[in-house]
Amino acid sequence: MKIKIVGKNLNVRESLQRRVESKLGKLDRMFNQEVEATATFTKEKDQHIIEVMIPFAGALMRAEASSFDMYDSLDQVVEMLERQVRKHKTKLEKRKHHGASIRFGDIPEYTESEEEEIQIIKHKRFDMKWMNPEEAVLQMDLLGHDFFVFFNSDTEEMAVVYRRKKGGFGIIESTSVQ
Repeated sequence: MKIKIVGKNLNVRESLQRRVESKLGKLDRMFNQEVEATATFTKEKDQHIIEVMIPFAGALMRAEASSFDMYDSLDQVVEMLERQVRKHKTKLEKRKHHGASIRFGDIPEYTESEEEEIQIIKHKRFDMKWMNPEEAVLQMDLLGHDFFVFFNSDTEEMAVVYRRKKGGFGIIESTSVQ
Protein backbone atom coordinates (compact mmCIF):
# COMPACT_ATOMS: atom_id res chain seq x y z
CA MET A 1 0.00 0.00 0.00
CA LYS A 2 1.30 3.41 -0.94
CA ILE A 3 0.58 6.02 1.71
CA LYS A 4 0.53 9.74 1.03
CA ILE A 5 0.72 11.80 4.22
CA VAL A 6 -0.43 15.43 4.21
CA GLY A 7 -0.29 17.88 7.11
CA LYS A 8 -2.58 20.91 7.33
CA ASN A 9 -1.64 23.51 9.94
CA LEU A 10 1.08 21.18 11.27
CA ASN A 11 4.22 19.29 10.36
CA VAL A 12 3.82 15.53 10.57
CA ARG A 13 6.70 14.11 12.60
CA GLU A 14 8.62 11.08 11.38
CA SER A 15 7.45 9.01 14.37
CA LEU A 16 3.83 9.70 13.42
CA GLN A 17 4.57 8.85 9.78
CA ARG A 18 6.01 5.48 10.86
CA ARG A 19 2.94 4.83 13.03
CA VAL A 20 0.62 5.62 10.10
CA GLU A 21 2.56 3.27 7.81
CA SER A 22 2.43 0.54 10.45
CA LYS A 23 -1.29 0.91 11.22
CA LEU A 24 -2.45 1.29 7.61
CA GLY A 25 -0.04 -1.44 6.55
CA LYS A 26 -2.19 -3.89 8.51
CA LEU A 27 -5.07 -3.05 6.17
CA ASP A 28 -2.90 -3.92 3.18
CA ARG A 29 -3.58 -7.65 3.66
CA MET A 30 -7.24 -6.99 2.84
CA PHE A 31 -6.52 -5.71 -0.66
CA ASN A 32 -5.43 -7.89 -3.56
CA GLN A 33 -4.16 -5.00 -5.64
CA GLU A 34 -1.90 -2.06 -4.91
CA VAL A 35 -3.94 0.76 -3.39
CA GLU A 36 -2.97 4.29 -2.41
CA ALA A 37 -4.14 5.74 0.87
CA THR A 38 -4.12 9.45 1.61
CA ALA A 39 -3.83 10.40 5.28
CA THR A 40 -4.52 14.06 6.03
CA PHE A 41 -3.64 15.45 9.46
CA THR A 42 -5.14 18.70 10.69
CA LYS A 43 -4.80 20.59 13.96
CA GLU A 44 -7.64 22.91 14.91
CA LYS A 45 -7.45 24.52 18.34
CA ASP A 46 -6.91 21.57 20.70
CA GLN A 47 -8.27 18.90 18.33
CA HIS A 48 -6.13 16.60 16.21
CA ILE A 49 -8.05 15.42 13.15
CA ILE A 50 -7.07 12.63 10.79
CA GLU A 51 -8.86 11.74 7.57
CA VAL A 52 -7.87 8.66 5.56
CA MET A 53 -9.19 7.93 2.08
CA ILE A 54 -8.52 4.70 0.17
CA PRO A 55 -10.02 4.52 -3.34
CA PHE A 56 -10.20 1.09 -4.98
CA ALA A 57 -12.33 -0.77 -7.51
CA GLY A 58 -14.88 2.01 -7.88
CA ALA A 59 -15.38 2.38 -4.11
CA LEU A 60 -13.98 4.92 -1.67
CA MET A 61 -13.19 3.98 1.90
CA ARG A 62 -13.11 7.15 4.02
CA ALA A 63 -12.82 7.64 7.75
CA GLU A 64 -12.28 10.72 9.90
CA ALA A 65 -11.71 11.03 13.63
CA SER A 66 -10.68 13.78 16.01
CA SER A 67 -9.40 13.76 19.57
CA PHE A 68 -6.90 15.52 21.79
CA ASP A 69 -4.19 13.04 20.71
CA MET A 70 -3.25 12.32 17.08
CA TYR A 71 -2.39 8.70 17.91
CA ASP A 72 -5.87 8.11 19.36
CA SER A 73 -7.40 9.65 16.24
CA LEU A 74 -5.31 7.31 14.10
CA ASP A 75 -6.47 4.25 16.06
CA GLN A 76 -10.11 5.31 15.64
CA VAL A 77 -9.70 5.82 11.89
CA VAL A 78 -8.06 2.42 11.36
CA GLU A 79 -10.88 0.73 13.29
CA MET A 80 -13.49 2.53 11.14
CA LEU A 81 -11.72 1.53 7.93
CA GLU A 82 -11.48 -2.12 9.00
CA ARG A 83 -15.23 -2.13 9.67
CA GLN A 84 -15.94 -0.50 6.28
CA VAL A 85 -13.83 -3.07 4.42
CA ARG A 86 -15.53 -5.98 6.25
CA LYS A 87 -18.93 -4.50 5.47
CA HIS A 88 -18.03 -3.97 1.81
CA LYS A 89 -16.70 -7.54 1.58
CA THR A 90 -19.91 -8.96 3.03
CA LYS A 91 -22.00 -6.89 0.64
CA LEU A 92 -19.98 -8.15 -2.33
CA GLU A 93 -20.24 -11.76 -1.19
CA LYS A 94 -24.01 -11.45 -0.83
CA ARG A 95 -24.20 -10.22 -4.41
CA LYS A 96 -21.96 -13.10 -5.54
CA HIS A 97 -19.61 -10.55 -7.05
CA HIS A 98 -16.13 -11.98 -6.58
CA GLY A 99 -13.91 -9.21 -7.93
CA ALA A 100 -10.15 -9.18 -7.69
CA SER A 101 -9.97 -6.02 -5.60
CA ILE A 102 -10.31 -7.67 -2.17
CA ARG A 103 -8.90 -10.89 -0.72
CA PHE A 104 -11.98 -12.34 0.91
CA GLY A 105 -10.15 -15.01 2.90
CA ASP A 106 -8.21 -12.51 5.01
CA ILE A 107 -11.19 -10.46 6.13
CA PRO A 108 -13.36 -11.53 9.07
CA GLU A 109 -17.07 -11.84 8.33
CA TYR A 110 -19.13 -8.72 9.00
CA THR A 111 -22.01 -9.48 11.31
CA GLU A 112 -25.32 -7.67 11.42
CA SER A 113 -24.87 -7.14 15.16
CA GLU A 114 -22.06 -4.67 14.39
CA GLU A 115 -24.45 -2.40 12.55
CA GLU A 116 -28.08 -2.59 11.54
CA GLU A 117 -29.04 -3.41 7.97
CA ILE A 118 -29.81 -0.34 5.90
CA GLN A 119 -33.52 0.26 5.48
CA ILE A 120 -34.94 3.02 3.33
CA ILE A 121 -37.81 4.37 5.42
CA LYS A 122 -39.01 7.23 3.28
CA HIS A 123 -39.07 7.87 -0.46
CA LYS A 124 -39.53 11.43 -1.79
CA ARG A 125 -40.04 12.80 -5.27
CA PHE A 126 -39.88 16.48 -6.09
CA ASP A 127 -39.32 18.82 -9.00
CA MET A 128 -35.79 20.21 -9.01
CA LYS A 129 -35.27 23.79 -10.09
CA TRP A 130 -32.38 25.45 -11.86
CA MET A 131 -30.51 27.77 -9.49
CA ASN A 132 -27.00 28.81 -8.54
CA PRO A 133 -25.33 27.44 -5.37
CA GLU A 134 -26.07 30.60 -3.36
CA GLU A 135 -29.79 30.31 -4.11
CA ALA A 136 -29.63 26.61 -3.19
CA VAL A 137 -28.12 27.46 0.22
CA LEU A 138 -30.88 30.02 0.82
CA GLN A 139 -33.52 27.44 -0.16
CA MET A 140 -31.88 24.85 2.13
CA ASP A 141 -31.97 27.31 5.04
CA LEU A 142 -35.56 28.20 4.27
CA LEU A 143 -36.54 24.53 4.44
CA GLY A 144 -34.43 23.92 7.56
CA HIS A 145 -32.52 21.04 5.91
CA ASP A 146 -28.86 20.07 6.21
CA PHE A 147 -28.54 19.45 2.47
CA PHE A 148 -30.32 20.41 -0.74
CA VAL A 149 -30.30 18.80 -4.21
CA PHE A 150 -30.64 21.11 -7.22
CA PHE A 151 -29.70 21.66 -10.86
CA ASN A 152 -26.74 24.04 -10.89
CA SER A 153 -27.43 26.78 -13.46
CA ASP A 154 -23.71 27.65 -13.53
CA THR A 155 -22.51 24.16 -14.53
CA GLU A 156 -25.77 22.75 -15.94
CA GLU A 157 -25.31 19.64 -13.76
CA MET A 158 -27.07 18.21 -10.74
CA ALA A 159 -25.42 19.20 -7.44
CA VAL A 160 -25.88 19.03 -3.67
CA VAL A 161 -25.16 21.80 -1.18
CA TYR A 162 -24.75 20.84 2.45
CA ARG A 163 -24.07 22.36 5.85
CA ARG A 164 -20.60 21.45 7.18
CA LYS A 165 -20.14 20.31 10.78
CA LYS A 166 -17.39 22.89 11.28
CA GLY A 167 -19.46 25.73 9.86
CA GLY A 168 -20.00 27.02 6.37
CA PHE A 169 -21.34 25.11 3.41
CA GLY A 170 -20.06 22.59 0.89
CA ILE A 171 -21.10 21.60 -2.60
CA ILE A 172 -20.93 18.15 -4.18
CA GLU A 173 -20.76 17.96 -7.96
CA SER A 174 -20.35 14.95 -10.20
CA THR A 175 -17.33 14.76 -12.48
CA SER A 176 -18.60 11.92 -14.66
CA VAL A 177 -21.28 9.27 -14.93
CA GLN A 178 -20.20 5.62 -14.76
